[in-house]
Amino acid sequence: MGWQFWIDRGGTFTDIVARKPDGSLITHKLLSENPGRYGDAATQGIRDLLGVDAREPLPASLIDSVKMGTTVATNALLERKGDRTLFVTTRGFADSLRIAYQHRPKLFVRHIELPLMLYERVVEVDERVSAQGEVIRALNARGAEQALRAAFDEGIRACAIVLMHGYRFPAHEQQLAMLAADIGFTQISVSHRVSPLMKLVSRGDTTVADAYLSPVLRRYVDRVAAALPGTSLQFMQSSGGLSEASAFHGRDAILSGPAGGIVGAAAAARAAGFTKVIGFDMGGTSTDVSHFAGEYERALDVEIGGVRLRTPILRIHTVAAGGGSICRFDGVRLRVGPESAGANPGPASYRRGGPLTVTDCNVFLGRLQPRFFPELFGPDGKQPLDAQVVNQKFVELAMSLPGADDTYVQDVADTAASVAAGCIRIAVENMANAIKKISVQRGHDVTDYALVCFGGAAGQHACLVADALGMRRVLVHPLAGVLSAYGIGLAETLVIRQQTAELPLLPASLESLRKTFALLEHEAGAELMGQGLAMDAITLDRTLLLKYDGTDSTLSLPLDSESTADSLTRDFLDLYRKRYGFHVPGRALIIDAVSVAARGSSADAVAAPKRFTPRAGALAPMARERVHFDGDWHDTPFFSREQLRPGDALDGPAVICERNTTVVVERGWRAMLTAGDDLVLEKSAEARTERLSTRADPVLLEIFNNFFMAIAEQMGVTLANTAS
Repeated sequence: MGWQFWIDRGGTFTDIVARKPDGSLITHKLLSENPGRYGDAATQGIRDLLGVDAREPLPASLIDSVKMGTTVATNALLERKGDRTLFVTTRGFADSLRIAYQHRPKLFVRHIELPLMLYERVVEVDERVSAQGEVIRALNARGAEQALRAAFDEGIRACAIVLMHGYRFPAHEQQLAMLAADIGFTQISVSHRVSPLMKLVSRGDTTVADAYLSPVLRRYVDRVAAALPGTSLQFMQSSGGLSEASAFHGRDAILSGPAGGIVGAAAAARAAGFTKVIGFDMGGTSTDVSHFAGEYERALDVEIGGVRLRTPILRIHTVAAGGGSICRFDGVRLRVGPESAGANPGPASYRRGGPLTVTDCNVFLGRLQPRFFPELFGPDGKQPLDAQVVNQKFVELAMSLPGADDTYVQDVADTAASVAAGCIRIAVENMANAIKKISVQRGHDVTDYALVCFGGAAGQHACLVADALGMRRVLVHPLAGVLSAYGIGLAETLVIRQQTAELPLLPASLESLRKTFALLEHEAGAELMGQGLAMDAITLDRTLLLKYDGTDSTLSLPLDSESTADSLTRDFLDLYRKRYGFHVPGRALIIDAVSVAARGSSADAVAAPKRFTPRAGALAPMARERVHFDGDWHDTPFFSREQLRPGDALDGPAVICERNTTVVVERGWRAMLTAGDDLVLEKSAEARTERLSTRADPVLLEIFNNFFMAIAEQMGVTLANTAS
């Protein structure tokens, strides 16, 4: 057995978990962008772990497999840096994606700024097929060829073909795809393959996004593959499963890395004995949150970067609150994000002249100590965090606040600490609100859940986020700092096939769908077998998407051999009431679409249980530092996680340092190490009682204040902060 590498290329850091030939796991972390030292972080990380010089080829004979998650497609979408794309549609529908659903995201803003379209040019073709398959207007192939060739001559090489009812009757789309291939288009995305479902707008957006992003993704994949000739290379899909590099498409890569985080968090929770968890992945650029209660939740319709996608994606909510979120005073109030310093230049402490960020707040407040943080910075990539420049910048920020020249400011250092603590509180509230969107607003009581924190920055804020939500337990896996990469190693190979049904939920409909399921299972299974899996290693799952007649919101229910129309109706009504709080009596149920998931079992990626060597003497801190908690400075012990043994318990305030993350144990919390090497943080009953008795009225007041401030902002009116 050779080396295996599981890699999450994030916006700021690239995390690597490597399985050595002896089965043990090692980790590595490096900046995703460091132009002065390397061209690609993923291959450089492999070189570092194998000890291969940059001038030598990677020894493919030593590597069994590489599994990756990447932000390449995500960044291209958000920054609008995909390939030039042609949108081909039925005549009369050229503006369908721009008009879309005419949503008003801000009701009181009169000037609506539409997101930039991904396509550069539109071609309308003469053709029309009815919803029943009748050819109303035959395809004008000659006119279509002339229009396609004109776009090709202008240098456009990506083509998205989306025709009315093409998802169900694809003959015209297939003819246009052959024409485009003959002309020379190098990327051709057709809607009946990309998103074979109803709704022209979301189907069209998904197909255009696939055409727009796939060439960018393909160039990156080919570059990595060229550096690893003969090596099995797989990429993480947004749906939560792996795909061979050759079958990896732009539409599948939007949430590539975060999907690995959910898989890792679910595995960590199961191993630790937790059945209901909230995944809290705080990295350098953003925070991703997710809900898991025994099964993965997938969304079918999502909007990312102003683009509507209709493809299976793990339900992940992302907010622009990460360690690299920029902290600033805009003349009225402190703001944190949504802009990020990224990996280059990075936070001010990264020694590249970057702005103040949430990471710098933690450095200034003593929660991050440069001597216990990986030395990855400076021109040679070997220097520690720069605390001096952070102190200087926070003092400058404090002096720029209103009233800074008055006698009100007695101590600039204390004011700067209050500013840094305020920035962290803003970031924490943003992250807590994100968790509410995927939990409380969907009918889940998070007070009974454990918060699984991972990502490099989550451990520094986990207790604060849990406090904001009333949660009592936090789980920190031993690989929490690189859990997304670990989850990518655990993920199964996955292919999902879908098809519109639009049938009433009746026994006859279920019977008529047997052939549809058989066809989808054959296609999905064949694709997995084409990726090298044996048929006996493939598991097939059937799913129905159900909805009330006349509505658009669907709920996903599994379909097995015991399912009947009556049992599915009961399950739908139970789930609908839990989700929305009501029923619609007398309304028929519709099978909106059917789905088949083909899963290929993955190699065992779980490390052997850790063997703890006896510790010499009692547990003692490796240092004591001044750290800011609850508005004051405290002499705080710092512990190395390597010194902890099962049964050890630490009462906050305390800080636990490890290779890939730092865990801050707030006052009123206790951290315990389990036999499985997990850290479990629990809120004391006394601290919970004190929080409820002392903060009820201020919290209520702040809720009302935030409500009115939000309304005022929509109306362009500035109100005084009543919570102060």
